[in-house]
Amino acid sequence: MTLLVRPTPVTIGVVTEVQQPRSKALVDGREAFDRQDWAVAYALLAAAGASEPLDAVDLERFAVVAQLLARDDDGLSVWEQAHHAALAQGDVPRAIRCAFWLTLGSMNRGQAARGAGWLARGTRLLESNDLDRVERGYMLVITALRSLDAGDADQAMVMFSRAVEIADRFEDADLAALARLGRGQSSIGSGDVPGGLPLLDEVMVAVTAGEVSPLVVGIVYCGVIESCHKICDLERASEWTAALTRWCASNRDVVPFKGECLVYRSEIMRFQGVWQDAMDAAEQARDSLVQSPATPAFGAALYQIAELHRLRGGFTLAEAGYRRAHQHGHGPQPGLALLRLAQGRLDAASTALRGSPGDVSGPTERSRLLPACVEIELATDNVAAARSHADELSVLASESAVPLQRANACYALGTVLMAEGEPLAALGPLREARAVWQQNEVPYEVARARVQIGMACRALDDEDAATMEFDAALQVFRELGATPDLARLARMAGAAQTRIAIGLTRREIEVLHLIADGKSNRAIATDLVISDKTVARHVSNILMKLDVPSRSAATAYAYRNALLERG
Repeated sequence: MTLLVRPTPVTIGVVTEVQQPRSKALVDGREAFDRQDWAVAYALLAAAGASEPLDAVDLERFAVVAQLLARDDDGLSVWEQAHHAALAQGDVPRAIRCAFWLTLGSMNRGQAARGAGWLARGTRLLESNDLDRVERGYMLVITALRSLDAGDADQAMVMFSRAVEIADRFEDADLAALARLGRGQSSIGSGDVPGGLPLLDEVMVAVTAGEVSPLVVGIVYCGVIESCHKICDLERASEWTAALTRWCASNRDVVPFKGECLVYRSEIMRFQGVWQDAMDAAEQARDSLVQSPATPAFGAALYQIAELHRLRGGFTLAEAGYRRAHQHGHGPQPGLALLRLAQGRLDAASTALRGSPGDVSGPTERSRLLPACVEIELATDNVAAARSHADELSVLASESAVPLQRANACYALGTVLMAEGEPLAALGPLREARAVWQQNEVPYEVARARVQIGMACRALDDEDAATMEFDAALQVFRELGATPDLARLARMAGAAQTRIAIGLTRREIEVLHLIADGKSNRAIATDLVISDKTVARHVSNILMKLDVPSRSAATAYAYRNALLERG
């Protein structure tokens, strides 16, 4: 549906007339809408609606800006008003378009029954009026989405293809984008990843070229990034995320990232090594979805938060997060198993994942689970099982042609070869994994590969090369605050420079000294010439990284581990 950009004729029966504005707020609101000044348009249209009834056209404008500003409850309410106003005015096609947005909005909020009701309403209006209009394509998109969600990618593909034909016939750019997005998702869902990716790229080209309306931009991006998430195509997801970020900079006030989309953005940020930004995005997703805890995205947000806590050493918070994610429908694996491994609970880690690969049939899901299976089997000296998982991962990676999956497979193979006593053979796949991760700018994975390369070099008596790899990994782990990996590196490398391997920054070490001296946050702020709020943030980070509950426990930990030695 092309967004309204000017006063639109309203059809009443067979008579078409242009309604005249009746207030300055309404005139100014329409003008603000036309120039895409969304926040101003929202305020003015709200003011106009408070003083006089709005017609279907202006209600549609109002609903659009509400959604663009992430006022989703207001948006759905106004779409309903617009639907009824359109029916009252005899504008059935507009009423059907409103039903489309109400169906989509309800589905995205996990309100399946409500969405089904609006789909039935829109379909009935379409069929009872025997309309051959573009609205038929929009209702097909909804029906196709339901088939895709039910796992019938082939049937979804048929309906999306019909919607594309309708879009092309009526030259509707928004419908074309939504339908082609669905075709790409259906191809990927049926296992044809190489066939689906060009369709996703074509849709995003239309988005970045300004060919689709702002309301469709967020939907398309979230659909594309969801598909990239499923196949672990971080490179494509990062490229389109950067493109949409530039689009957002020129479309102020628009909030295109919501719910599940924010969770995927959080995962991209985590891979990119901006862990605090990733945590902020995941928490924003959680908070925006807290009123809809039944949606899969809510559990996914909780899982993502737990993952970030695990990587930074906040094991208590991570465990609570995995349990909450499981309560809300998101499986806790492989994160919980990797947490058990980091805690040294090898039996629990092994038990958690040993049966999981057999329970997961899809290649994408197996590709996500198998790297953790390899790592845990090696930790429990079950090299044969690790080799089996690594070989399967290599096959899946070769079939997907996704770079990050190839890197995961190479890393897994390298670690297995190390366990099999073949350090020279391990160097090849480990270096390939590092190269792919470097190319995709994934610092944490690069550092992990460096640690394994260092161990292989040490096994080959090349201590200089080993030290350089360990030092490079150490720097990245410190910058990220990857506490467990720092501690593991200290044990593996035995390097003196890893004494501050708990991941605290230099400033956090300074704060820890002052905490140990018994000083309050206010006193620490005065000594270091920083704000109370900054001190509170440092203290929170220290407790999280040390995985301790209080300042006194942090002090005891610091003395026990010689963290307060000066000089």
